[in-house]
Amino acid sequence: MKKLTYIALPLIILMAVSSCRRSNVDSKDIAEDSNDAKFDSDRKHDAEFAVEAADGGLLEVQLGLLAQHNSLTPEVKQLGKMMSDDHSKANDELRNLASKNGISLPTRMSDENQRKYEDMAAKTGTDFDKAYTSMMVKDHKDDIDKFKNEFDKGKDDDLRTWASNKVPTLEHHLDMSEQAERIVKDKDKNNRTSLDK
Repeated sequence: MKKLTYIALPLIILMAVSSCRRSNVDSKDIAEDSNDAKFDSDRKHDAEFAVEAADGGLLEVQLGLLAQHNSLTPEVKQLGKMMSDDHSKANDELRNLASKNGISLPTRMSDENQRKYEDMAAKTGTDFDKAYTSMMVKDHKDDIDKFKNEFDKGKDDDLRTWASNKVPTLEHHLDMSEQAERIVKDKDKNNRTSLDK
């Protein structure tokens, strides 16, 4: 039995180390490398857009779920639900389009987006609400520009149409994010004013 333990223990450690190394590989980098090997320069723009959109969509879903848990503000909870629902649907649509067109997508959040998620997960209450709504405003402004750019410069008709069709949803998300951000700022200002009295 002792011999078996001496043999099995190093194998278990080796498997654990290998597993950790594999999980440290950025899924977004893998998708980008795969697409670079498959596509010429004309199609790379479309593939890069799809990878960025997928990575951002994965983050939006996770942050939306987090908002429903960590927020104290009903409007922020509602915003989070809308984000997780809408981006889950968009992620499914994008996966189908990418599969049809041979584009590789990340299967989990990039390291960068994982860090953003972890930073946000450490916040609760008003701190969370302020950081989340601010991030949603900034991200959706950036997303609208990227999606419009794909429609203008993309070569893949399916992706161009999908991107164009998503712009009104992203603009609605931006409006709702700005509205939630104002509510959070007003609530925080009122709380500070009442504490000063």
